[in-house]
Amino acid sequence: MATLAQWIEGARPRTLPAAVAPVMVGTASAYALGAADATFALLALLVAVGFQVGVNYANDYSDGVRGTDEDRVGPVRLVGQRLADPANVKAAAFACFFGASVLGLALVALSSSWVLLVLGAAAIWAAWNYTGGSNPYGYRGLGEVMVFIFFGLFAVLGTTWTQAQRLDWATLGGAVGCGALACAILVTNNLRDLEGDRAVDKRTVAVRLGFRRTRSLYTWLIVIAFLMLGVAALSHPTALLGLLAAPLAVRPVRVVRGETYGRDLLPALAQTGVLQLGYAVALSLGLVLAPLLLG
Repeated sequence: MATLAQWIEGARPRTLPAAVAPVMVGTASAYALGAADATFALLALLVAVGFQVGVNYANDYSDGVRGTDEDRVGPVRLVGQRLADPANVKAAAFACFFGASVLGLALVALSSSWVLLVLGAAAIWAAWNYTGGSNPYGYRGLGEVMVFIFFGLFAVLGTTWTQAQRLDWATLGGAVGCGALACAILVTNNLRDLEGDRAVDKRTVAVRLGFRRTRSLYTWLIVIAFLMLGVAALSHPTALLGLLAAPLAVRPVRVVRGETYGRDLLPALAQTGVLQLGYAVALSLGLVLAPLLLG
């Protein structure tokens, strides 16, 4: 029987910046457009966190029952390490999806953003089929694509739309930037697991590209995120305050670009999460200051 601490670790709290950051940026963008709503922002945050934790439990379950999680160097695996009954982990995943879906429906109804219902349904499908189902797309190297779409574009644009009912260049730049950094977290995770994934024929992007090109991909994702501040500045020049987060990229880039493998990449995973959160805070500050400084 897994302990509470193991259940919490199984939820992989280090990945939560990927859920928090886009909601923060999307809300700040709505504020810059003159239409932020604290209630809608809170609902969006709970939806994002619920889906993130649900995805983590779903991955733990699906990888565990397939036997691809038995030799890992990362966080605790509830099923793979036989710490919890697989049925309980699966139930925890679906409980998170259900709670996030109910809150998401409330957000859509209160904001009259009915167009987001279809995207919400797609998010549920993507959350389960990343490593679940008969043909998981995460095993075919499409994980980064879906993370970019749902933890970048959908999360930022959807958050802003529910509050402001319109978007601008700052919203788009922030969405792409957050998506790129969310992908960087996944790339770091898959780089760490490359040898183990290759052994069980899990064809992630890292397995397909190999160590050298995956390290380059990580670097380019960081670069793209900061280039997107220029796009955001087309609407609000103060978005360039996001550059204040650039020093946070130095340590993880140095680790990933170095001759590091397996467990030695764990610090870079946490540091990339800190980078994404710092990026979101700095960019959000710039967007919030826009109407105050520029009118």
